[in-house]
Amino acid sequence: MINTKTIEPFKGEPDKERLLAAFKRKPVDRVPNFEILYEDQHVEKLLGRFAGNTLAYGGDPAKGADAEQGRPMYPDDYIDLCNIVGQDAMLFDGGLWTPFKRLDESGNLVPAYKRDVKTRKDFEALVLDSENSISSTVGYVKEYKDAIKKRNSKIGVSALYGCMLQTPYEFVVGMNDFMMMVYEDRELVEDILEVSCEHFTSLTKALVDAGVDFVFPADDVAFKTGLFIPPKIFKEIWVKRMARIFEPAVNAGVPVMFHSDGKIDDVVEDLIEMGLDCLNPMDPYGVDYAEYKKRYGSRLCLSGNVDIEFPLSKGTPEDVDADVKAHMEVLKPGYGYVATVSHSVVNYIPHENVIAYINAIHKYGTY
Repeated sequence: MINTKTIEPFKGEPDKERLLAAFKRKPVDRVPNFEILYEDQHVEKLLGRFAGNTLAYGGDPAKGADAEQGRPMYPDDYIDLCNIVGQDAMLFDGGLWTPFKRLDESGNLVPAYKRDVKTRKDFEALVLDSENSISSTVGYVKEYKDAIKKRNSKIGVSALYGCMLQTPYEFVVGMNDFMMMVYEDRELVEDILEVSCEHFTSLTKALVDAGVDFVFPADDVAFKTGLFIPPKIFKEIWVKRMARIFEPAVNAGVPVMFHSDGKIDDVVEDLIEMGLDCLNPMDPYGVDYAEYKKRYGSRLCLSGNVDIEFPLSKGTPEDVDADVKAHMEVLKPGYGYVATVSHSVVNYIPHENVIAYINAIHKYGTY
């Protein structure tokens, strides 16, 4: 009988060194578990009190740049959550979207996420609010690190950021127009990406200087059949820029985790060359995790792939347990595996399946 009521005792307290060792495929006592996001209803059930979601205390990260996010989860709540589920690090939204703004009628800077930038003139009317954005993120890193120190915790801290391609196609230009622009006005596309690249490179440097334990750029660049943009063009306009975003961390010896949904086979070798340590989330609709383990497991830590649709949303606790076990059997050998769902622990997953998932990780993940 699968326990669906409580998190069972597990081996080893939360400790960033476990996660960092897994990134480097070094021996660990158990497979680390690390989620990008627990949504608010699961957090409330696990903690017994409201504490927001793990990326933002207020707002809904799933709604993207248009949503008013407020501040990240308060660190004491997050530390409590990590202690309950055994998670080795805390992650907050450090500025996923390039902070493009524009002046409103009253002369105030407001987010420019209306998908209405169609020409160079439109683009040149935008203001990049880089300094304020970076300052805010660094302030939260300090708040988290101070709380960790005060509580004598070994939990790590990182920030999620870096949507260089996704910001324009999803929020600033719009998907169809942006993809047409790649062919019709590539110079403008490259200028938009360059502004984002410079901002996120500065943010990486600031995060490293602030003492994060690893950096976590994210940029959804693919769907289930392959990259949004033909590989040759994509490599020319994106790869060199994402490499620059990684560079301050790579040069400082700070591990790099990267997230993109979809089938990203065409750029995995590029990501390894850039200095990537851990690839997330091995989207189950485009990635065969056994194949990825075979192809990249000696050079990369792999994270993710437990599908939030089935088994997590639509399966039974028994289905969840069996799926986690199957992932462990393939991905656990050689140490370079971090147990993570394929997207985030969303509210529509039954809570008993979340409990079964966490317990299965600890049950099958010990070395």
